[in-house]
Amino acid sequence: MTTTRSSAQHDFPRGRRIAAALLVSTLAGTALVACGADAKGSQPTKITWGKCPPLAKGQTRDPNLACGTLEVPLDYQNPDGMKIDVAVSRLSTAQPGKRHGVLLLNPGGPALGGLGMPETMASTLPKSVLDRYDLIGFDPRGVEHSTPQSCGLQDPSVSGLFPYPAADGSITKNVALAKADAKQCADTVGKNLRYYNTANTARDMDRIRQALGEKKISYWGQSYGTYLGAVYRSLFQDHTDRMVLEGNVDPTKVWANQVADTWGKGMADRFPDAARVAAAQASTLKLGTNVAQVTHTYLTLADRLDRTPAAIPGASVSLDGALLRNMTYALLLDNNTLPVLAKFWKAADNLTHGSTTAADTAVLKQVFADTPTSPGIPADNQATMFMALTCGDAEWPHDVDSYAARTTADREKWPLTAGMPANIWACAYWDKPAEATVKVVKGGPRNTLILQNRRDNATPWEGGVGLHKSLGDGSAFVGVDNGGHYVYGEGSACADKATVGFLTTGHLPDKDVYCTDVTRK
Repeated sequence: MTTTRSSAQHDFPRGRRIAAALLVSTLAGTALVACGADAKGSQPTKITWGKCPPLAKGQTRDPNLACGTLEVPLDYQNPDGMKIDVAVSRLSTAQPGKRHGVLLLNPGGPALGGLGMPETMASTLPKSVLDRYDLIGFDPRGVEHSTPQSCGLQDPSVSGLFPYPAADGSITKNVALAKADAKQCADTVGKNLRYYNTANTARDMDRIRQALGEKKISYWGQSYGTYLGAVYRSLFQDHTDRMVLEGNVDPTKVWANQVADTWGKGMADRFPDAARVAAAQASTLKLGTNVAQVTHTYLTLADRLDRTPAAIPGASVSLDGALLRNMTYALLLDNNTLPVLAKFWKAADNLTHGSTTAADTAVLKQVFADTPTSPGIPADNQATMFMALTCGDAEWPHDVDSYAARTTADREKWPLTAGMPANIWACAYWDKPAEATVKVVKGGPRNTLILQNRRDNATPWEGGVGLHKSLGDGSAFVGVDNGGHYVYGEGSACADKATVGFLTTGHLPDKDVYCTDVTRK
């Protein structure tokens, strides 16, 4: 689970201040009757295209991007009841005589808006793909311009939800915060928040398909968007055309086990990439001359900040161990930000010793720079919807003692994540989900390409393997010997060729592929 590629609205880490990156990536049963088709009731109308909503200060938008809204049921089991709006965007790139259909896009999050994603992808996809598809973006229900939800959280950041234990491993404060956040949402939004789940978002996608007049839709989902795509494919298999899933979630581990079972190992697999960058600058950064030494320096620094946070010059927050780990997580998402991460570690270390340099101050200012917000969007919108989705897709365990025991074991096994993934989240105190978790369907048409990096700290390798296993013969797997959260356009001609070939011809690789040809930008 994490952010999307650079765009006018959501660019991390390319093209936007690094602090904006602190958006989370990347976290069986059967669906209700009528999941695979609309329940009886009103059907969608055509979308009236016009101007898109205002952007945050300083951001720009492709003038050819058109936007509109679509009214959908809050609860698809009560289709004539309360309605909400879903904001949709379109970039008409397909050429007459070559058009295959539409390519619906989702940037993940969970709970990132996607209105700007068509122009982001238009800048990265070749003409052969753009000639065949009109690119469609949307803000998922409850997110940004789609009837945005807000719990009124005091800390509006998604990272504020991450439950890092105290320096001594205690989770007492985490239990209190989880209970308070769940109560705040229940008191502020109430029972309706239960309907802002992935299954209903998938049903909204099919309403978009109908409103566009398309028999089928192709889809590209990143991070959390891979789970959304897998759910759509399972509920609406007859309406699914070509599907690309990049940086993947294992649908059998939604969501408690996705976090607890994979994030510690994912960080351990990815961290050495950054440690090597720091070690290569040992003469100036003095963090260590090899991966083991840099890792030891980092863990010592995190422990020191857990016990004594350090004030950040010119910032309203102090740097503690949790914030150090969260910024490290965010900067590991892209190979291009590894040099910044190494300098950030040095600046943080100097900060704790009261010996910051001008270079340190510049790095800290870059990392913690304010990010402009879009007009009319609640500050805690993503945090609210992050909880709504992760808590509303599947029920979490409720026993506090089991969280405490698992956190202790996780801290010992995966010191880089300090027990956070296994700790208690607000979901432990959440209302029971509105419906059973959607079971992702194995097999079906062979129409899904899974793209997965070997060292992805947000949605680790095991997630892609798990999704491929869940889809069975319906999918093809392209693994890449690379780090970071994104696969396409990140230096592997092998992976790019498979992706473009599939989108242009519909042909998947005959067998699973492992690409080892990554070249650095």
